[in-house]
Amino acid sequence: MNTGGDNGNGALKSRIAQILEKRHKISVRMYMGISAALLLFVLASVNSWFAFNTVADAQRGVVDRSLPQITGAFAVAEQSRTLVAAAPRLAAAGTLEELENVRTSVASNRQIFESRIDALEAQASDDPVIQRMRDRAGALLTNIEQLDRSVEERFLIADQAGRLQQEIPVLHERLQRLLGPAIDDQYFFTVTGYRDLDSEPVPREQHISEGELARYRRLADLKVNVDNAVQLLDRAFIVGDPQLLEPLLESFESASEAITRNLAALRDPPEPAELMSATERLHELGSGREAAFALRRRELDLAAQERRLLADNRTLEIELGAEAESMVSGARDSARESTDIANEAIDTGQVLLLSVTGVAIIAALLMGSIFIGSLLRRLEGLSSRMRRMAAGDLKTRVDVSGRDEVADMAAALEVFREASLKAQRLDLVERMAQELRDKNEELEQVLEDLKRAQDQIVMREKLAELGELTAGVAHEIQNPLNFVKNFSEVSSELVVELKEVFDEGDGSLSEDDRGLVDEICGDLGSNLERITHHGLRANRIVRDMLKMGRGSGDSQPTDINALLEEHARLAYHSARASDTDFNLTIEEEYSPEMRELNVVPQDLGRVFLNMVTNACHATHDRRVRENAAGGNGAYEPLLKLSTRRTSDGVEVAIQDNGGGIPDDIIGKIFNPFFTTKPTDQGTGLGLALSNDIVRQHGGEIAVDTEPGESTRMVVRLPLSLEVEDS
Repeated sequence: MNTGGDNGNGALKSRIAQILEKRHKISVRMYMGISAALLLFVLASVNSWFAFNTVADAQRGVVDRSLPQITGAFAVAEQSRTLVAAAPRLAAAGTLEELENVRTSVASNRQIFESRIDALEAQASDDPVIQRMRDRAGALLTNIEQLDRSVEERFLIADQAGRLQQEIPVLHERLQRLLGPAIDDQYFFTVTGYRDLDSEPVPREQHISEGELARYRRLADLKVNVDNAVQLLDRAFIVGDPQLLEPLLESFESASEAITRNLAALRDPPEPAELMSATERLHELGSGREAAFALRRRELDLAAQERRLLADNRTLEIELGAEAESMVSGARDSARESTDIANEAIDTGQVLLLSVTGVAIIAALLMGSIFIGSLLRRLEGLSSRMRRMAAGDLKTRVDVSGRDEVADMAAALEVFREASLKAQRLDLVERMAQELRDKNEELEQVLEDLKRAQDQIVMREKLAELGELTAGVAHEIQNPLNFVKNFSEVSSELVVELKEVFDEGDGSLSEDDRGLVDEICGDLGSNLERITHHGLRANRIVRDMLKMGRGSGDSQPTDINALLEEHARLAYHSARASDTDFNLTIEEEYSPEMRELNVVPQDLGRVFLNMVTNACHATHDRRVRENAAGGNGAYEPLLKLSTRRTSDGVEVAIQDNGGGIPDDIIGKIFNPFFTTKPTDQGTGLGLALSNDIVRQHGGEIAVDTEPGESTRMVVRLPLSLEVEDS
């Protein structure tokens, strides 16, 4: 039992010793400092949270309640002003179409107004201010509806009144047509005694009797009353005051009664049925429910009602604005109260935050002066030792003191120093080995360059020897060619002389023999002409070879078309001689406008020969590749030669379909010794020399290529080389 207790006490002591040992560690001290700082940070955060929460509640009170109410109230007041402003346009509409347009605008504004009222009411339906605004908004909408109906009814009344106004002149003219002749006839009868021109006059006591005079007065009074009634009807439509309308109505009724009395007093009125109908219609136009005075009175009443509604609308607008102002005032008070609460919370939070911050600063200063200062000094010493080691001082030992992480780092740095000494020796050996490998690689590259240069020198020597051999062969061939040429010319002359001898003979030959001799002579002459032609051609080729072998010559007038054709044929036959499978179609398009140019024909011929030779090789290589790839023989090698004279120079174009030049090497083709051919097949000097020759003539070479399809090389020469016409 005692043994178990001793073991437990030993483990506990060991654990306590480990904990006490760790107190020297920087990590433990840092954790303690960070924990204290974190505790202070939590206290400050809790304090800030309470302060911010109080401020947020105050702001939410303003933003979620007061501000939306203010915005909604202002929106309702603003929209009410829009509706009130639109109402006069509704009352002032002159046509039904204009009325419909105004109605559409008012309906849209009304819908917006109702939606804003509903939104405002949804925020606080129990607010008495909002309820009052709702009531006034309802009254405003009701007034708008009444105004709309009033205007519509006024348009209907105006339409009826318009029809009556159109009927009154017609009725007046009708009554004038009935009464005017009757009055004139009665007056004529009273004065003359004639009822009409066809009858005999009556005695004087009859036509100047009291009865006839009374009849004349009644007819005249009837016409006066009719005119008066019509004038009263016309005035009724222009009266703007309802109080003035009633006297006009009384005067019209008085005139109407006078018309009735005069009609009743007449014994035999003119056209009695029509006159009675017209006067009754005149009475109806002024006295009925749909008569002029009633319509005008209703129209004036509607106008007065509209003015009253418009005035009420303006009053409601003012009241809505006042309610909105009162709501703003209440919201302002609420916002001020919320602001006071927020300010108080901010002040309290600031005091607590400053207190916590002060404690944190004091603790940080104490920790910095006691712990961090010592730690920094030790770290600075360790850093200085590391810099000296980085500078190469690996011999001085590292001072290891203490029991914390810095001491561990110093011990590790000492181990690193010892390992670095060993690695330094190994690194020196590796660097020397790497330098040796690099030198070997450079020597191998130089050896490879020397071999390639040696191959090119050998190739150039072979070409030089071949040139000398070609010049010698050309000299040797030229002598037999001269003999062939001379003897063919002499033979042609002998054949001519032989024919002349036969022609001048004694005629001993038969006609058949003579025909045979002529035929033989003709064949001999033809053959000799062919021998002469081809001998001249061979002689020209040999001469050109000799010129090429001699190098450059002097400038002389040269036919560019002939020079291009000759060297193209020479390159073609050279390719045929090198490979019997070679074949090529040549298309020629030489401009007849080309003039002779002052050039060095040997040099320019080399340019054409080189370009055509390259084209022949390119087309032949493509044909071989396609046949090897299983092509069906659709590819046909083609070479196009063309010349043309432009406004500023001469162009010689050589185009082939040999597959083009890749984009990655097109910029190198004029570089000396650049070639894509094996060393024994090309030196890489052809295009470089050609470019130099063309530049010496003041021209340039342009290359237009389509990789995989074709290449077109254009030699451009200036017009200054042209030979002037003599």
